[in-house]
Amino acid sequence: MLRDESSCNTYNYGDALYWDARYVQEGGSFDWYQRYSSLRPFVRHFIPISSSVLMVGCGNAVMSEDMVKDGYEDIMNIDISSVAIDMMISTYEHIPQLKYMQMDVRDMSFFPDDLFDGVIDKGTLDSLMCGNDAPISAAQMLGEITYGDPKVRMPHLRRPVYNWKVCLYTIPRPGFQTPEGCGLSSKSDLEPVPITEKGLLPADFVLEDPDCHFIYVCKKDDAELGNPSTDGLGQLTVDDL
Repeated sequence: MLRDESSCNTYNYGDALYWDARYVQEGGSFDWYQRYSSLRPFVRHFIPISSSVLMVGCGNAVMSEDMVKDGYEDIMNIDISSVAIDMMISTYEHIPQLKYMQMDVRDMSFFPDDLFDGVIDKGTLDSLMCGNDAPISAAQMLGEITYGDPKVRMPHLRRPVYNWKVCLYTIPRPGFQTPEGCGLSSKSDLEPVPITEKGLLPADFVLEDPDCHFIYVCKKDDAELGNPSTDGLGQLTVDDL
């Protein structure tokens, strides 16, 4: 199993103590990678607003709040940091659509099977991939439900035990502008990126933004990928390159 060494540093991002200390020090709110406004086309396309949603590794992000403003009515937010969860409970106690629990994504046995219609991960898998025992942690997380180059993520997401269909999308970094005269044609954000049989980018594929963020949409193999009305758990994972 692969570990993404290039993106890691000396911090153990899989350790609750690290995140507790960080949230105490920094406070406020912070959204990794992208805000909901950028991800909205993907979320609304794959997760109907009537869905029961699980937001893993919620931290102190405002994405769930923005989703409620957009019409979502049932979002369970979990995070390994009790400091973050206490902060968010205090901040959003007046919004009944948002629920918060301290929980390690590697063990969500508290929840019964098939409780949620969709799962959103924005950076949690990245954190685990940079922590100790990365392959084991990643397998534990994905069994319960970056620098996220497909060659590092796909071996985990495409394991037969999960029985997932995986569709890959890209989204430019906030503020990115296509250089003039680059010759790249613009495409819809909801147009999947072509991948090989191994789930990798073709050798001749050129990324419009070389430092883009990857979005992995995973659905159970017995559900029709891309049809929000079909049954089956869907997971939307956002990772950095």
